[in-house]
Amino acid sequence: MKDFTKEYFTMTEEDAIDYAKANLDLFDEDAKLQCEEIGDGNLNYVFKVVDSKTNRSVIIKQAGPVARISDEFKLSPDRNRIESEILQLQYKLAPGSVPEVYKYDPIMNCCAMEDLSDHEMMRAALIAHKKFPLFAEHISTFLVNTLLLTSDVVMEHKEKKALVKSFINPELCEISEDLVYSEPFYDCPRNDVYPGTREFVQNTIWNDDALLLETAKLKFEFMTNAQSLIHGDLHTGSIFIKEDSTKVFDPEFAFYGPAGYDIGNVIANLIFAYANANFTIEDELKRKDYLDYLGNTIKDVIDLFNEKFIRTWENHVTESVAKYAGFKEYYLGNVIRDTAAVAGHELIRRIIGLAHVKDITSISNAEARVRAEKICLTIGKTFILNRENMKTGAEFIDVIQSAEEQLLKEAE
Repeated sequence: MKDFTKEYFTMTEEDAIDYAKANLDLFDEDAKLQCEEIGDGNLNYVFKVVDSKTNRSVIIKQAGPVARISDEFKLSPDRNRIESEILQLQYKLAPGSVPEVYKYDPIMNCCAMEDLSDHEMMRAALIAHKKFPLFAEHISTFLVNTLLLTSDVVMEHKEKKALVKSFINPELCEISEDLVYSEPFYDCPRNDVYPGTREFVQNTIWNDDALLLETAKLKFEFMTNAQSLIHGDLHTGSIFIKEDSTKVFDPEFAFYGPAGYDIGNVIANLIFAYANANFTIEDELKRKDYLDYLGNTIKDVIDLFNEKFIRTWENHVTESVAKYAGFKEYYLGNVIRDTAAVAGHELIRRIIGLAHVKDITSISNAEARVRAEKICLTIGKTFILNRENMKTGAEFIDVIQSAEEQLLKEAE
């Protein structure tokens, strides 16, 4: 057995079993442990350790010094501490919404947490066209509790500033600054543009000076607005789900940033699922039914967030000037504006940039994929340019439907 107490090394499946035996008080002495490395993300190694006698299991997640997606990304292993601590905080703020963390190990740069194998990855479930009627209710509660309750509106200001300091996350923020706010908006060598979409990208994204100006403004807002403790990467690949449960995980990009960043990521990734369904479900009635479901879910996420935000504000506000008439509406309006802007960036960067989403790449028909990508890019651009006018779920749906109609007319 290797020594886990002296210095970091990247674990194998056998090492993870030994680590569980030596460092986690979760299994009986006679446990028969098996391990599988299940990580399919861009950054980390994820081990599932199971006792075959009792079926008890644990997830061990280890952060390395470079990203799995590319050695170009040098990363601080401190992101594992950040992930562990924010999950523990979110576990208190939004009970039942995140996995329980059992242990954080600063030497091996790993954490042990609750296994959610009875759930499934939300992205895969939506690509399989499954429905989760409680998702909007669950995720809106998570978003309000984790974003508003960690802001200056509610927290004592020195306590909040201490959290800002604790969750400084420069390496992961740099990835977002580059991949989300910079590289998709010019012909960057790291971009990966689908050939059939490239001319559209050139004409409507890279050559639009008005759009580029707005993205520059939004990049600096992302870098300077320490509003709420955000997850920082809240897409459908960071959510485990089943019919009666929604679990958010993988918050290693967490830092104090604009609250709308998390909400916008959720909305954009629901739109990717919408695009996938639109171009992969052949039966017209089934397609309409599933698109109606996703459209209602997008609308409900926005509207439920608005409702719960106001209610939670009124019950928890502590900052005296935040109680002035009209201020909560102003504050919420800015959050939803940022939500639209971030949704726009996410829609654009996942089509143009280095990291794609399977919702789109799994569309096997080349012509259909190009149409799906153009719709996503059009929606994204509209969200960014018209963000000041976005306030309700219905207005988000109007943008989606208008983009579909616009591209349909151009195809005729």
